Amino acid sequence: MQEQPAISGYRYTSSGHSHAHAYLLPTVKAELSLKKKALGKQPARLFDLGCGNGSVAAQIAGRGWSVTGIDPSSEGIAQARQAFSELRLEQGSAYDNLAAQYGRFPVVVSLEVVEHVYAPRDYVATLFDLLEPGGTAIVSTPYHGYLKNLALALTGRLDAHFTALWEHGHIKFWSISSLTTLLTEAGFQNIRFHRVGRIPALAKSMIAVAERPVA
Repeated sequence: MQEQPAISGYRYTSSGHSHAHAYLLPTVKAELSLKKKALGKQPARLFDLGCGNGSVAAQIAGRGWSVTGIDPSSEGIAQARQAFSELRLEQGSAYDNLAAQYGRFPVVVSLEVVEHVYAPRDYVATLFDLLEPGGTAIVSTPYHGYLKNLALALTGRLDAHFTALWEHGHIKFWSISSLTTLLTEAGFQNIRFHRVGRIPALAKSMIAVAERPVA
């Protein structure tokens, strides 16, 4: 059987940020600051589910978090280990039993991952399991809503947006409603959203913040 390359669709030639991080990271950092205050004297530990080349993990670690992460891309992890050898970033998958291997965390971050996942309920079950009771998940994905989809159709940009010709590219397209359903089914509560990049109706991405119940 032929081996499939880079199932996420991403190629990592460096340890730098992607274009999406410019509009994702300000909101992610703001949410992490709030969580860190809430943790008080508890250790600020965080799991990066789909850490790619480690660039986000490194930024978060620079703000006082102890970061562990995994990514299925051997190329991405090679770049991460070369550039950020002090971080625990390893090859792995959201379909693995990650909580058994790494334990549970007060925060799990997963940026621009869920749109690449073939089995989203398995992915979100892992996300939930990685969190301590009362823990917070921060999940981003490209935003889809009626007005944005209409604008894409009217401007002839649907083909480019839906990435049909991108090998192993985006395979799920999430709205606030559908992502809320996915997270709720898994047991998350207090789910809220930020829309980032452009005005809200035409946002590039959305960031869901959700909590695992205390009990």
